[in-house]
Formats: sequence, structure tokens, C-alpha cells
Amino acid sequence: MNLFGTLPGQDRPDADRPLPERMRPRGLREFVGQRHLLAPGSPLRRQIEADALDSMILWGPPGVGKTSLARVIASETKCEFVAFSGVMSSIRAVRSVLLDAARQRRAGRRTIVFVDEIHRFNKVQQDAFLPYVERGDIILIGATTENPSFEVIAALLSRAKVYTLKPLSVGDLVALQRTALLDSERGIAGLGADVPEALLHSIGIHAGGDARVALLALDRLARAADGGQATEELLADVLQRRLPRYDKAGDRHFDLISALHKSVRSSDPDAALYWLACMLEAGEDRIYIGRRLVRMASEDIGLADPRALEMAAAAVDAFRLVGEPEGDLFLAQTAVYLAVAPKSDAVYKALNDARSDVRSGPSVDVPLHLRNAPTRLMREQGYGAGYEHAHSFEGAVVAMSCLPDELRNRRYYEPTDRGIEDRIRRRLAAIRSARSRLQEQRRPKDS
Repeated sequence: MNLFGTLPGQDRPDADRPLPERMRPRGLREFVGQRHLLAPGSPLRRQIEADALDSMILWGPPGVGKTSLARVIASETKCEFVAFSGVMSSIRAVRSVLLDAARQRRAGRRTIVFVDEIHRFNKVQQDAFLPYVERGDIILIGATTENPSFEVIAALLSRAKVYTLKPLSVGDLVALQRTALLDSERGIAGLGADVPEALLHSIGIHAGGDARVALLALDRLARAADGGQATEELLADVLQRRLPRYDKAGDRHFDLISALHKSVRSSDPDAALYWLACMLEAGEDRIYIGRRLVRMASEDIGLADPRALEMAAAAVDAFRLVGEPEGDLFLAQTAVYLAVAPKSDAVYKALNDARSDVRSGPSVDVPLHLRNAPTRLMREQGYGAGYEHAHSFEGAVVAMSCLPDELRNRRYYEPTDRGIEDRIRRRLAAIRSARSRLQEQRRPKDS
């Protein structure tokens, strides 16, 4: 029983079937993406090549190859292959196939039971698979777009390995489209359309990691081109939306992130929102945007508002939890907060100055009084001698310098008078003044 039509390796060219269905990979060599799972030598790939499979759950967003991977596994192994859909299949049909699989197992033949959208089966329906998986009567491959922790019963989940599939990269999607354009048997080479690489890249961005979306868009574009040259205007018409001028590897990518960064630094929340929206609409990687917001929080706000860094990091975590499109709001909220926060690059400049001294200044040793002295020999060598434990002194301020003698009076961090850093500035001034007085008091004794 196969609700998806013919098995891998038995596909017949059929121009009436959608392009994504026609272009399904027929083996591991044709499978694109998911290199973290299928790279040569990886555990899953070794299982497939050795025909020694365990039950598994394939978890990932739509269009990333869950069904295709199940069919590739079927084509690469000697197992029977039965496919169900959690939407279409009745529990009676499922039980009938499971009983048949048990009989096949006793006869020495193994059966892969593929369940697409396994999260659509309720607890009772999922329970039906459990004894057959436990006895090894079937190899269960479930596919789901939902978190298996919540949608697959614990007993079944404990007996299956969960593999997480990732959205396809733009490069992967471009490669898939290029293959379809050149394939005269299953693809659209017969349409004679000339689709420039830049448009393949634009479709890849538009598809958002979904191979099905990319191939359907390519098919529509090739047919609209009617054997001629495909253009940006034609693609925009096919997609029914204006294509953002964007290239993740080109100038537009860097121009937009630069515009967002400089808008935040300039305390302009409206401009920050606009440039952020440009990147979101263009399909930019949200985690990349989040990483840059984290950088802005430290580089341009720093200790003027320490909560900015906390908020930026929390936005990245929250986006990973929720995803698109709701998670885009977290990025917008953070961009606005960073834009209106007090600004300081004092720590950023201080670190750069310290690094410059390390790279180009004299090579210095750690002063003896700052070194640990765990052995008698090290104590005899003077390690730790003269160290002053701050908590033993009034105000936890000591006269002791912690910089090497060559840099004794060097100052790196000079806080601004903006936001919380103004309090830090006053506190640091008091510390430096107290230390200076203590050092002054000691000078006559040292002379």
C-alpha cells in the first residue's frame, strides 16, 4: 500500500505531475541538502548504505526533503516500502498493513512503514505502531513538521531516533532548480526557457528553504517565459509580489545590514525598522539578523544599558523557539529598544586599545604578586608576594596595581556620561581616586 504513488526508482516521467514530485531524488547521489545527516561517514548514511536501519522520526519544516529522504531510503535498501498519510489513512488500513508486515517479517522480509504527518495521528492511532516497532516487525519512519516531543507519544519516541532536517540553503535551492532546468526527462528542459542564475537565486531567497516552493515558482516562470528569456519583471509577476533587490552574498546584503546597524547607532528607530523590514521581506536568515543585533547591543550600547545585550540574546532564543512569522516581531522589538537606548562604545574602544597594546606593545610577564603560588618553590621565587586581597581592605580598594610596570598608568576604559554608564563613571572615578590616595600614602615608606 503506497499512498504516494510508485516507489523510488520506479518513477515514470509524467508531465502532468507537479515539478517537485517529478524531481524527487531517486537515490542518495541525487539528494540535495541535509549534509549534517547524510554526509559520507555520518551515522544515518552508514545505516542506509549497510541496510541496517532503525526506526526514526524526521522532523523539519515543509519542503526540506522528509518524504524524499524516506523514499531514498526505500530505494537504497532491500526493504518493502509502505507509505501512509496522517491526513488520509484510517486506523483500519494501518492495522491491516502492520499485520501483513509482521507476516513478511516471519518470512524473512523487512518492511519500512513511512507515516507522513505522523503528528496527525492521535495517541490511540500511534499506539497501534508500538508493538510492531518493539518486535522489529517494521522499521517506522515518521515525518512531522511539529515538535515530536509534544506530538509523538513517549513510548514510540523512545524507540525511534529523531533526525532534525533543516531548511535548504539558497545554494541548495539553486542547485535543485538548475538540475530541473537541464533535465529533459523529468524536468523542464523541454520548455526551452533561459533563466539567468540571478533569478534562480531570487527564487531561492523567496522560497525560504522550501524546495517545493522553489520548484513550483521555477516551473511557473519557465512556462511564462514561453521558450524565451526570463526577466525580473516576469518573475515578480509570477510570484505576485515585488522582488526585493537582495543578494545574500553581494553588496545589497551588506548595505542593508550596514544601514540597520548605523540606524540603531544613530538612535533612529524608524529607519531601523525600515531596513529591518527590507531584510525580512528579502528572506534574510533571521538568526543572522539576531546575531548582528547582539553585536550592536555590546558594540554601540554596552554598559550604558546592560539590559540591551540581555534583550538581544533573549530575542534570538525566542525566535528559535517560535520561528517565523511571529518571531520577526522579537527582532523588531529588539531593534527599536537598541535604537532608543543610551549609546556607548567605551568598552568596544577599550578592548581595541588593549588588543593594540598586546599586539604592538612590549612583551610583558604577569607581575609576580598576581601569580598563583601553589608550591613552596614558587613561593620562594616570589610568586604571590605582595598580593593584597581586596575584601580585606576598606571599600575593597587596594593600592596595588594589577597592570605590568610597563603599563602602570595606562587607562583603557573611559565610561561616558550616558545611561547607566554615568553611574559607572562616577564609581570608577571614586575607585581611582581612592587608589591614588593609598598609593600616595605608601610612597614615603617605600622611599
